[in-house]
Amino acid sequence: MLISCDPNDVEGGKKLIEDLTVNANHVQQQVLKEILTRNAETEYLRAFLNGCSDKDLFKKSVPIVNYEDIKPYIEMIANGAPSKIISAEPISELLTSSGTSGGQPKMMPSTMEDLDRKTFLYNLLMPVMNRYVDGLDQGKGMYLLFIKPEIRTPSGLMARPVLTSYYKSSNFRNRPFNKHNVYTSPDKTILCSDSKQSMYCQLLCGLIQRDEVLRVGAVFASAFLRAIKFLEDYWEELCSNIRTGHISDWITDPNCRIAVSEILTQPNWKLANAIEYECKGRSWEQIIKRLWPRTKYVEVIVTGTMAQYIPMLDFYSGGLPLVSTMYASSECYFGINLKPLSKPSEVCYTLLPNMAYFEFLPVEKNPGEATEHIVCNGNSDHNCMKQQRQQQDEAIDLTDVKIGRYYELMVTTFTGLYRYRVGDILMVTGFHNNAPQFKFVHRRNVVLSVDTDKTNEEDLLQAVMRAKRLLDSLDCLLTEYTSYADTSSIPGHYVLFWEMKMRENGEVTKIDSIVMEDCCAAVEESLDSIYRRCRSRDKSIGPLEIRVVKQGTFDTLMDFCVSQGSSMNQYKTPRCIKSKGALEILEMRVVGRFFSKKAPMWKPYRIEAH
Repeated sequence: MLISCDPNDVEGGKKLIEDLTVNANHVQQQVLKEILTRNAETEYLRAFLNGCSDKDLFKKSVPIVNYEDIKPYIEMIANGAPSKIISAEPISELLTSSGTSGGQPKMMPSTMEDLDRKTFLYNLLMPVMNRYVDGLDQGKGMYLLFIKPEIRTPSGLMARPVLTSYYKSSNFRNRPFNKHNVYTSPDKTILCSDSKQSMYCQLLCGLIQRDEVLRVGAVFASAFLRAIKFLEDYWEELCSNIRTGHISDWITDPNCRIAVSEILTQPNWKLANAIEYECKGRSWEQIIKRLWPRTKYVEVIVTGTMAQYIPMLDFYSGGLPLVSTMYASSECYFGINLKPLSKPSEVCYTLLPNMAYFEFLPVEKNPGEATEHIVCNGNSDHNCMKQQRQQQDEAIDLTDVKIGRYYELMVTTFTGLYRYRVGDILMVTGFHNNAPQFKFVHRRNVVLSVDTDKTNEEDLLQAVMRAKRLLDSLDCLLTEYTSYADTSSIPGHYVLFWEMKMRENGEVTKIDSIVMEDCCAAVEESLDSIYRRCRSRDKSIGPLEIRVVKQGTFDTLMDFCVSQGSSMNQYKTPRCIKSKGALEILEMRVVGRFFSKKAPMWKPYRIEAH
């Protein structure tokens, strides 16, 4: 089901979308048939289908799985087993997900053909944007893109984030728009492994070409805001480079220096003075419009946890449209936003039926309370098997979902994932022709996220339990806790609210700052490698903070939650605060604030040979 798309052909792109969505069910059946026919003889599928490619047998016999179920197969491939245990096509690399398993990134199989499938989706984005925004061919895009660490597995395969994989591919280097020089960031600056040098050089190139910029962005809202903060810290030096026509000496990456020198060809006093005038003012409100005055929109993902950054984006952009163009993950690229100028709260994505075979598990609970269905993971317990069978009976095809209902997304891919639970909870908002459109609600069981980190309730509990042991030296007990992601500053950071009491006297009258700072550090050391990388290497998360509150605070919080409709009998302390009112109750009772004084240890993960 590989289809090509010319990003310059608006009408051709429109026709492709119409064909795919009108024939969504037929395309889905073709996709499943092709996947099963190709992979029927793989070790994994043969165990359930015995070489057959029948859809009904697939639905009846192939189990619904999560990562822990397929992890052994992926680890075997990482250590040298043939790809054919899960995929007829050779696995060309493993894509590391921002979700974690046992504190390490999950690894998803990928093939060379899958890069073409991703490229197809990227190529559809410009025809969609051109239908809503005129004149995009009359200027450039300033997109701030970065690569992340990668490793080579014992089998020789690369394991790296999906965007790093794409940026390093020939598909990215040879993308059609690249030939016409319509991006301000040279590829060499994007591919610089030093994120600080990469950021500096991309911003410098973007400022030099400011009069040509029509659109700005990054992949995630958090990354774009981090660039604005970087600009606040370095604008004087950037202006000096433009004024003198020479890049700073601390930019030592030779490819960066070469790429920038081709753009920074001579001193430009007039440009430097204009940038300086805008940056040295008291307020940075509308700084995007002021520095890049022709900008028509900001392209960043602002759905899901990234929605917390919308107020700051509005402040810096002066109310420019915030455009979330696509919905994707390490497992699979899913679909696109066909109404890109929608308000962030109204963004919905149309799943493209040729990308994978999609199924959906109904989520009956309120989406804010949705928990994952039971997963057997090989447990032979009778009740667990009954739950698994019920799940398989409930799984719904793409075109059979109902408007207004909530579902958990599952995918069967061309790359070796079969009935895999992605972990995203979606709500059906409508249909485009026969293809449903979905609003992203949240990730299953994620309570905290600032950047690409995803901390679940269990991981947070374990980290707090480890840190609270340090209170023993004070003869002090932690009686209750909750958390929230503070994104009011850049970078954002985790905040924990702790209520404590003395073992003997009850009320804590004096708080030892050194012990509390050690508690902050202990929590950070206990969080997963994605969090620690964001803190230590990427600097995309700030130091964790513990705010100690007065005794009785969590009783007041319970009273508030009950007054808002929670059941007194079933009340549990929320482990992450979303309500503004609840947050105000906690803030009013803070008696001490403490931060981690050192970044947690982090080093690139390793895959051990077995």
